[in-house]
Order: sequence, then C-alpha cells, then structure tokens
Amino acid sequence: MSEALCQSCGACCATSAEWPRFSLESEEAIAAIPAAYVDDVRGRMRCVGDRCTALAGKIGVATACTVYAVRPEVCRECQPGDPECHMARAKHGLPALNPAML
Repeated sequence: MSEALCQSCGACCATSAEWPRFSLESEEAIAAIPAAYVDDVRGRMRCVGDRCTALAGKIGVATACTVYAVRPEVCRECQPGDPECHMARAKHGLPALNPAML
C-alpha cells in the first residue's frame, strides 16, 4: 500500500534543492546512479528548483522515481505518513495521510 501512496504523491522528491543529500552511500552506490542525476559538487541528487531530476510525473497525481533501484539511502528511509512526508505534502497543498491509509 505504501508504494501506491508514494506513486500518487511524489511531494517528498520536490521539497528542497538540498535534498536528497548523500550521507551513507559508498562511492560505488553513488556511481550506480546515472551521472545525469548526480550533483557531485554539492554531494546530492541534481535538482531543478526544489524538484529532484529523477522524479517523473505530476506531484499529487502520478509519479515515479526513475532511479528507484539505485536511489540514495535517504530516499529509501522516507516513509509515507512520517513527519517529513506530512511536511512535504503540506508544501504542495496535499492533505496529510491518515493512519487508515497506511
């Protein structure tokens, strides 16, 4: 269920140009991400404005991570309904998730 919630949202991937930052990734893990999506100078995923360039689709409608299999650890830790999720959804005018949805 949580994956379906994320694919109809995507707000967490369009919240800050400073996120997602690499922190726990090895050099090999970062090298597995296609170079077009990596901002080496800043140590994070490349963004256009506040949106990660790996995010495809329309926020709040249908989205997908184009590098899902090799996404950074911080992306893997983001969970539907957590405080960061609620903050991101609010930024995009989306309602908070209620526990019954999770």
